[in-house]
Amino acid sequence: MSSRRSVCLEEMAWPEIESALENGTRTVVVAVGSIEQHGPHLPLNMDTLDGDELARRIAAEMGDALAAPTIRPGCSGHHMEFPGTITVPPETLMDVIRSYCRSLDTHGFEHIVLVPTHGGNFGPVKTVAPDIARELEAAAIPLADLDEHMQLLNQGLSKAGIEYEQDVIHAGAAETAIVLAIDEGLVRMEDVEPGPEGDISPARLLSDGFKSITENGVLGDPTAATAEAGEAIIENVVGAYVKQATAERNAV
Repeated sequence: MSSRRSVCLEEMAWPEIESALENGTRTVVVAVGSIEQHGPHLPLNMDTLDGDELARRIAAEMGDALAAPTIRPGCSGHHMEFPGTITVPPETLMDVIRSYCRSLDTHGFEHIVLVPTHGGNFGPVKTVAPDIARELEAAAIPLADLDEHMQLLNQGLSKAGIEYEQDVIHAGAAETAIVLAIDEGLVRMEDVEPGPEGDISPARLLSDGFKSITENGVLGDPTAATAEAGEAIIENVVGAYVKQATAERNAV
């Protein structure tokens, strides 16, 4: 049996996963991303890229966990005026999450950490987690506080020396910085342009769609982003989520 080289479940062969389970790796991290517009400068899989990175790092930091493939697409109906966006209803997303968790529970994972990375997915994840906990032997651990997630992104910018804060984050400084840190070649720097700032109503974004507020799909100013800030953001989120997931796991 070869030694495990990755914490990413999809990169492993089944005997490696069997061996990991037998050796006590019973936690799996499942990010819940999207395929949706992120302005003219970021790829549609931004939330999925973020999910992949967070799940991998959280699993690695925990030391006894694996990272499942990020679930996508997500609940992105409010972005459908922008071509390329793919959306599913909340009930469909919740069914997929249930099926993911059933599969992982069947194989012997005991703790499933759910990490939404798209705003529209936080509600469905929070809603379905108690159902999963009642249905399965595995414990579902949802890290699904959207306000806290936004705060962690803003804190990461601040730690990198960028004093720029948004209550509603989408394709601006924080998310652009994250993609720069993961793969700067995916950012179309020549197409970076700011979007509306100030007091933005999340309720209006969800009911009337993003295009009712932003013509280019961007909120805020992505020009403030740097790869260093993206790394600081990712580290900040991972640090907070590892602490939460570990505490929740120990409390079960």
